[in-house]
Amino acid sequence: MNAFLKIGLPWAISLGLVFYLGLHLGSKHGNSSSGFRYEQPNREPVNMQINDHNSIRQATQESGQKYFKPPAMPPNLQRILQGGDIVERLGSYLDAVRSMDSTNIKQVIQAFEELPKGYGRHLEMKLLMRSWANFDPEGALAYASSSLDANSERRFGISEALAGWAVKDTKASIAWAEANHPDNDKANNPLLVGIIKGLMETDLQAANRLFLSLPSGSARSQSSSILAERFAGEGPTAAIQWAENFPKEDPKMREKIFGHIGAKLAKQDLERTANWVKSMPLEPGTYRILDNVIDQWISRDPEKVASWTGQLPDDERKKHAYSELAGQWARIDPVATAKWLNNLPSSTLLDPAVATFANRIKEKDPEGAIEWAQSITDPKLRDQMVQNAINTWEQTNPEKAKLWRENNAR
Repeated sequence: MNAFLKIGLPWAISLGLVFYLGLHLGSKHGNSSSGFRYEQPNREPVNMQINDHNSIRQATQESGQKYFKPPAMPPNLQRILQGGDIVERLGSYLDAVRSMDSTNIKQVIQAFEELPKGYGRHLEMKLLMRSWANFDPEGALAYASSSLDANSERRFGISEALAGWAVKDTKASIAWAEANHPDNDKANNPLLVGIIKGLMETDLQAANRLFLSLPSGSARSQSSSILAERFAGEGPTAAIQWAENFPKEDPKMREKIFGHIGAKLAKQDLERTANWVKSMPLEPGTYRILDNVIDQWISRDPEKVASWTGQLPDDERKKHAYSELAGQWARIDPVATAKWLNNLPSSTLLDPAVATFANRIKEKDPEGAIEWAQSITDPKLRDQMVQNAINTWEQTNPEKAKLWRENNAR
């Protein structure tokens, strides 16, 4: 009880003020979706220039005393507090940011700042930044840059403000991002990622054009991840086309994009992805997609995966798929994996798969791993895998490992 009076009660009162502020600043007309009536309060005009960015923080801190005096908490809000309904809280706050403009901005900021700081208020921050960017993006960015916590909130807040601004004025948002990046390095400018994030919500092709204009670096790498998710959401045809159209002049990024798309599509449409990787031209990204297909398929029907790998159109594809399958399958059923390997003809094509299998079983069966390693046709790889198995055996049973060495000395 004492702990509640010292911690819980002040927190509940603070949260109640946030709820009520949302109710008080809500829709100027009519009812909200939560069933409460919101009326716009009478206010004095905010005595500040919204674009005077240096005064935002000070004016915000003063606003609670100078411009806003909440009335007593009504019974319906008390019931919300007692029920702890997050839907009601978010509904109230959403109504506040919907009505946000230059006359009530300080009160909405105050409502946001009453929330506990940190990752827990990222949704509320996104709503604040997006709404603010609609009429004063530079003010929103100034607030995010100076007032949000640098460790947990600032980067997210700036990204969301830029995302909102990009929808309204792409050129202006890009200019701000380039001018305010401290390193002045377009290739490593994370601010541009926020702009791409905003553009892809309304104009995916415009977002892709900006992405393609970026030089190789962290900004392009981060953008590739969010665009891959977005294009995957458009369906397999659009996602595959986007990946295949990425310029070959940046092979590392192209491979990464194939990996992103392969991972997404293998979960959405395994058969389509399997057919794609089987028929596409061979390149580094092909192996990434092969890994994704096998990873998704192995738990469902390993026998069918094994049959599919044997039908791949070239030896390089088969060699990679055999090795990946041996490693994945050995984790769930080493006996079945061994049976599959035994039914395939020994060759350099199978060597990587045998090496992978021996490596997988060496902890539990080092002697068996040695026997499998000895079946590898490539002498260099064979000696390496035999030695790896013996080294593992020496850690678990040094006497038997020593005896094996003595009996097999050349």
